[in-house]
Formats: sequence, C-alpha cells, structure tokens
Amino acid sequence: MEAAVVRGPPLINVAAVCGSLRKGSYNRGLLRAAMEISKESVKGLNIEYVDISPLPFLNTDLEVDGTYPSEVEAFREKIQQADCYLFASPEYNYSVTGPLKNAVDWASRPPNVWADKAAAIVSAGGSFGGGRSQYHLRQSGVYLDLHFINKPEFFLNAFEKPAKFDSEGNLLDAAAKERLKEVLLSLQRFALRLRGESE
Repeated sequence: MEAAVVRGPPLINVAAVCGSLRKGSYNRGLLRAAMEISKESVKGLNIEYVDISPLPFLNTDLEVDGTYPSEVEAFREKIQQADCYLFASPEYNYSVTGPLKNAVDWASRPPNVWADKAAAIVSAGGSFGGGRSQYHLRQSGVYLDLHFINKPEFFLNAFEKPAKFDSEGNLLDAAAKERLKEVLLSLQRFALRLRGESE
C-alpha cells in the first residue's frame, strides 16, 4: 500500500517592489521583514525583492522594434513571472515616488505585465504613515488591471516612540510585524483565488 502524499499549500511567488532607493529606507525594511515573516510563518509564500534602481527614466525612444533596454526587459520578466506583488510605497508630496512611478510605467508598456494579478501595499512614513501614496498607487492599478487587496491596510508612523526601526532601517516593532503578517496572508489568499485555487 502506497503512503499518502502530503502536499503543502500551492506556492505563490511574490515580487516585492520598493519605491525608495535609499539604503536605510524604512519601506525597504518593511519588505525585508515581510521576507523574513514569509520564511518563518507563512507557508507557500516566496517573496523576491526586485530592484528598480537600474531602470532608466521612461522614454519611448528607448523602445526599438518592440524591445526594451536590457534592464527594463529583466525587470518586466520578473514582474511577469510573479503571481502577485507587494509594494512598499513611501509618500513624497502626497503621492508615490518618482522611481516607483517609473517602474510601474515601464512594466505597463505593451504588453502590460501587471494585468490580472493580486497586489498589496505597505508603507512607513510620517504621521499618516505614507497612506496618501497608497491611494495614488491604487488609482494607477485601476487602469493596469492590478487587483489590490482592500484589507488589512498597513500604514506605519516610522517616527513614533518607541522606535519602530533600528539605525539600518530594520523593523523592530512586534505589533507591526504581526500586522504585516496579516497583509501577507490576505495577499496569499487573494492571489490563490485569482488563480482559481484554494489554500
């Protein structure tokens, strides 16, 4: 008699994109924490950080015969291969950062590689925790056919005491880590639903 095969949950691959290029960015720290949490306590979720710093400014003159610069092609391929996305979006002037908008725009060039995928947004910042940037990113998502989870929302005031991050931008706050885990679980469920699968 053959032993029963015990299968784990279906694997969901997440592309993690940070809107800040700063080495000690708190938002980058949120993504590092999410990667650690997924390895420790969210089975079936694999998060890969996708660096947007090599991308040139969007310029359609760089598109030649339907191809893009090598850095753009590599970025678009990672976005296309992912099952869903985790954005860490700081707020600059009530909106998303220039580098993040640039990355979103490059991946939206024909064919749009964001389409029909699940996504979540987290942010850290001042009193509103970067929340206004999230609303602008959600607006872009409507046109891109990008499906953001609605709840839980994650905004973190990075400057409240006690300290939420260490001097290198690593997340310290246990309550924030628990909230981050809930975001990951919600994203996983939604991504599986969009793929027509269950946990």
